[in-house]
Parts: sequence; structure tokens; C-alpha cells
Amino acid sequence: MTLRENVMAILNYKPYKKLPVVCFGYWNETVDKWANQGYINSTDAEGYNRYGDNSDGDKNIMKALGFDFNWNSCAGANVLLDPCFEPEVLETLADGSRIIRDNMGLIVRDKPGTVSIPAEIGTTLTDRHTWESLYLPKLQMSRNRINFDFFNNLPGPDERDIPIGIHLGSLIGHMRNLLGVEHLSYLYADDEELFSEIIDTMCGLCYDCAKLILETGVQFDYAHFWEDICFKNGPLVSPYVFEDYIGPWYKKITELVNSYGINIVSVDCDGWIDRLIPTWLNNGVNTMFPIEVGTWNASIAPWREKYGKALRGVGGMNKVVFSRDKAAVDAEIERLKPLIELGGYIPCPDHRIAPDAKFELVQYYCDKMQRL
Repeated sequence: MTLRENVMAILNYKPYKKLPVVCFGYWNETVDKWANQGYINSTDAEGYNRYGDNSDGDKNIMKALGFDFNWNSCAGANVLLDPCFEPEVLETLADGSRIIRDNMGLIVRDKPGTVSIPAEIGTTLTDRHTWESLYLPKLQMSRNRINFDFFNNLPGPDERDIPIGIHLGSLIGHMRNLLGVEHLSYLYADDEELFSEIIDTMCGLCYDCAKLILETGVQFDYAHFWEDICFKNGPLVSPYVFEDYIGPWYKKITELVNSYGINIVSVDCDGWIDRLIPTWLNNGVNTMFPIEVGTWNASIAPWREKYGKALRGVGGMNKVVFSRDKAAVDAEIERLKPLIELGGYIPCPDHRIAPDAKFELVQYYCDKMQRL
């Protein structure tokens, strides 16, 4: 069986020959560190730059570590602002921090040399006027959003070793990137009509792009959303709002991909996602990723107990052990073994591997997993 066949068998609770050793990339600082230490060459580090999943650099790094493939083996349309804003430095502060308008129009505070997410302090999307004049024109459907040549040249299912997914975009995560968490919350209270219009515009764009890609005849193994709409204490949006406004769009898009024979639909959402899982499951999203363990100890086990085999998972491997020792890695693998036995689950580091990871420990993990 190919890796692709094994993956699809596992996620559909069928017999399989080998458990694939799956990853989800690395921080840029991680590959730079490994290159400086001599574990990988600088060409591969540069080739991976800016989270280049499945780039040549990524494939070479995976091979050196012992991973089989990257779960983010997806291709989709450009469903972002088109064109994006030109990033602009609005102010430089005394401590060296800069106030920047980023390419999504979000206003953030960023300090050069600091490895962290910039702090959100404002947005360009402040009212209906800015929406209609600055954003709506950049969110219109166009065939230019899709690289048809790329899709027409994708190998067919029998010609590829790994599964390939159609990336369906984001139904609220990208909206959060336009507004910021605080302004997203206020907008629902201040102007529910505009809130709904932005959602329908951005989700409709995702639907229209997915439909055109599927109509090319390309056969995909799974479909994939990106959201990142939770943090360590739960959702960044009210679960009730998520259910009422976003749930119907999930249903419409998953019904579309189901009609093309795709029955595995995953969502990439960090943080404590438990309160959003019912909306996903009830509307066709059946595979949770990357199941970030975090301080809240996320695991597929209680979800499977609650929701049954309808819920699958990829992820849930606590990557912090890569900064410790072999005993910690061994203990983590032992923790994963009964979860693997549940079926419908493939372990994967629970996000991109951080700079504190030791190359030799990641190699050790991959070697042990390849022997399972």
C-alpha cells in the first residue's frame, strides 16, 4: 500500500499496512538553527523560508528527519484580499517597536528581532464606508484567483504516493485577520448587518473558488479549512455566533466537496477547540487538526468517547518533548499508542516544530514511529 492508501484507510477505519509518520512543518527560526548546526544545508533552509510546506526544502528536511509527508499537502485558490494592502510603517516608537499597517489592513505593533505574533492595536476596516471602498473591491470573484495550469497538471490518485487535499480557505479566520479579535467582537454588537455581509462575502468567495477547482476534474483525497479561531481558554468568537453564521457555510461547502467524492474534511484550528467541535461535526467537518495539546491537554480520546467514530484526527503529539530528552519522547509515544488503536487517528506534532527542538530528538521520534 502507498502512503496515500494507508492514510485514507486509517481515516476510514479500514485495514492498513503502515502508520504514516506525519509532520506539519517548522518555525523558520527552527530550520535556520538546524542549518547553523550543520544538520541540514542552508539551501534547504532557504527553500523552506516562510513556511514553505511541501517545497523542495521541506521535502529534504522531512527526509533527513524521517517524516513521510506534511499534512498540509493542500492546494487551493487565493481567497485573500486581491490585491493586498502594501505594508506600511505608520510610526516608529522609542523602544524600536513599529506601528505597521500589514497586508490585510490590520494595524499591529511589531518589535524587530522579537519572535512572536505582532500585537493587534487597530484595523483599517472601521465601518461600512471602509468596507465598501477599500475591502469589498478586493474580495471579488475572479478566475485569476485560481492557477488552473497547476491543477490541470496535478497527478491523479494512482500516480501519487501521498494524499493531496483541496484547501477550502477560511470562513472566519481570515475575517479575524482583517479586523483583529477585539474589532471582530465589537462589529457583531455594533453592526450585525455589516458583520453578516462580510461573512457572506468571504465565505461565498471560498465556495465559488472551490467549485471552480473541483470542476477541473482533479481528484482530491481530502478537503481542508484553516481557521485558528481559538486560544488556550477557548474560542475567540462566541460559539453561538459561530454556529449561526459560520455553520451554514461549512455545510454548504462540505456538501459541495462531498458531491465530488471527498469524505474526509479537516480543519486547522489551534487552541482549545472543544466548544466549536459540535458546529464542525454537524456541518460536515470530521477531522480535527493539529489537536494542540497545550496546557489544556487536548486529546482525541474524550472527543471519540463523546462523538464516536464520526470524529477523526490528525495531530495531538506533544511537540514540547523535542526540547527534552529521549525518555520524554518515549513516554509521549507510549501515550499515543492507545490513541492510534482507536482508529481514525494519525499522530502528528501538534503544530510547527519550535526552535527549542533538538534535531536528533525529532529524528529519534521519527525512527521510533517508523518501527511501530
